[in-house]
Amino acid sequence: MSARVAIILGSQSDWDTMQHASSTLDVFGIEHEVRVISAHRAPAKLHEYCGSARERGLKVIIAAAGLAAALPGACAAITPLPVLGVPMYSKATGGMDALLSMSQMPGGVPVGTLAIGKPGAVNAAVLAASILALGDETVAAALDDFRRRQTEAVVNLPDPREA
Repeated sequence: MSARVAIILGSQSDWDTMQHASSTLDVFGIEHEVRVISAHRAPAKLHEYCGSARERGLKVIIAAAGLAAALPGACAAITPLPVLGVPMYSKATGGMDALLSMSQMPGGVPVGTLAIGKPGAVNAAVLAASILALGDETVAAALDDFRRRQTEAVVNLPDPREA
């Protein structure tokens, strides 16, 4: 089976956070590929990768970046596929710069922007699964099971006064 989701990183250091997207996709049994492609340092590589994504069978691209966070927006400008942006935490601004860069895209070039850091990485994978589940019963069943287990984990918590 070929990859249906791509995770692209602005730099190798983003992997510490984005490994959570990868492991969440694994929970759903979704094949995916991971690449480091800097929008600023390798724009030709980014253009080739995103420009051929649909033809290679990809359905969703998860793009992680910090600071100026150009990667998700540049990717969305190149491909018609859904692009889910995950802002990386930074010491300078806590990731707010990346969050704002991703969410303030011009009309017609959307980036579905998630939360900063690990919660955003996990939710990007869950959202990618939700998109794929629209046309894949196996992924839909895995997503339903994931959500059921999440609910049970909260519903079955004991009274906190007794813990």
